[in-house]
Amino acid sequence: MAQKPALVHTTTIVTGVAIWFGLAFLAGALGLTQMLRPPAPQLLIVGLAFLSFLVFTRVPPVRAWTEQVDMRLFLIPHLGRFVGMYFLVLYGRGELPYAFAVPGGWGDIVAASGAVGLLFWGPPTGLSLRRVYFVWNILGLLDIIFVVGTAARIGLNDFSQLNALLKLPLALLPTFLVPLIFATHFVLFLRLRQYQPAQVG
Repeated sequence: MAQKPALVHTTTIVTGVAIWFGLAFLAGALGLTQMLRPPAPQLLIVGLAFLSFLVFTRVPPVRAWTEQVDMRLFLIPHLGRFVGMYFLVLYGRGELPYAFAVPGGWGDIVAASGAVGLLFWGPPTGLSLRRVYFVWNILGLLDIIFVVGTAARIGLNDFSQLNALLKLPLALLPTFLVPLIFATHFVLFLRLRQYQPAQVG
């Protein structure tokens, strides 16, 4: 009889994410992100998101943790989508174009607000709440696809309009936050297919 893989501790996962954040911050601080030109930022996002999803679903101890931890933990990265407020501020300063900052900014604010609501509402233990999670997950994924796609379209036409996205603090978007958002959306889809309440420390 095959043994179940040992669970990693939540603090181990958090530490790994924190190290990723630190490396992303360092890349921004050193100006490495400012060297990126479309479609490099988008390819970086896709690559990091795919790698993150593979870690969550293919590394046995991490996969076991992913399948059993309180699902609300995967909502926490989406609180970072309140960065949409900063998009609106930069649009007001003339540092980001309307087509990116306003639709994307408000979309992210709505997605982040939905994540806050679900965090307080609780895990999807019933069918109705599972449906609410599923709808939020679809809408949130569509929003982030729109944001990344709009940035690619604008950047390919006139990259100078998006310079603010490759300088700190927004340089953390392509190197950290957006890939993590994509990965957690996909993990949530997997978890919602068959949810079993669990608490893993």
